[in-house]
Amino acid sequence: MTYQYEVAVQAEATLGEGPTWDAARERLIWVDILGSRVHTYEPGSGRRSVRTTEQHVGAAKPRAGGGLVLNLRDGIGLVDLDGTFRWLHHDPVPGRRGNDAAVAPDGSLWAGTMRYDEAPGGGTLSRTTGDGSTATVLDDVTVSNGTGWSPDGRLMYYIDTPTRQVDVFHHEDGRVVDRRRFAQIEEGAGFPDGLTVDADGCVWVALWDGGAVRRYTPDGELDRVVELPTPRVTACAFGGKDLTDLYITTARVGLDRPHPTAGSLLVVPGAGKGLPQPAFAG
Repeated sequence: MTYQYEVAVQAEATLGEGPTWDAARERLIWVDILGSRVHTYEPGSGRRSVRTTEQHVGAAKPRAGGGLVLNLRDGIGLVDLDGTFRWLHHDPVPGRRGNDAAVAPDGSLWAGTMRYDEAPGGGTLSRTTGDGSTATVLDDVTVSNGTGWSPDGRLMYYIDTPTRQVDVFHHEDGRVVDRRRFAQIEEGAGFPDGLTVDADGCVWVALWDGGAVRRYTPDGELDRVVELPTPRVTACAFGGKDLTDLYITTARVGLDRPHPTAGSLLVVPGAGKGLPQPAFAG
């Protein structure tokens, strides 16, 4: 199958990341981590907005009551509907920042961290509930990245990028056990970054320095590849009213001669069928 991409938002994001469909407002939210910006894009009207944050921002997700939850350098913050910012969980660690994050079926935020120097074991994956209670789920992580759940919520998929693999856990009541390898990215094909799970339980994985997004079946078999013109593909998510359009973020950081699409938000119309994503319960 051949996929055709389009440029949804022409941009020059240093490190575009974390596309998320906000169904309540029919918009796509994404971030430029190192640019400290939260972007929104409404496909129906073409309207766009940009909010600058005071810190590097690893992820931005919609909240059930409106506004955003942010995975920032120094912890988890909330943006209210009027734009007011406040900390939900403040946990600064020198040399460390927030990275990718995802909202679980129960409305909790699973937020990853990493060290700026990418030192092995310097990151974590933590779970934060709506009242700000936070617990470490995984430690000894290097670059915490893609996180997602199967359609029934019983499996959690997870990427620690330097391992070159996608792992899967059994998930129940906010706990994960029985970690095992789901898919291995071969040498020379790039590194796994962000991921999303579709309505068929297939896992779509963005490949940093791989110039592609891959789809793996629930059995871990590679069955589709979306080829893209720029190498630093960071994350993907389904959006649009019917959740059939695959939105893809990209990065320019570290590229000597970036392709014109590097740092832009791309979209592949009709790529598949996504799952409705829960809002953060806080």
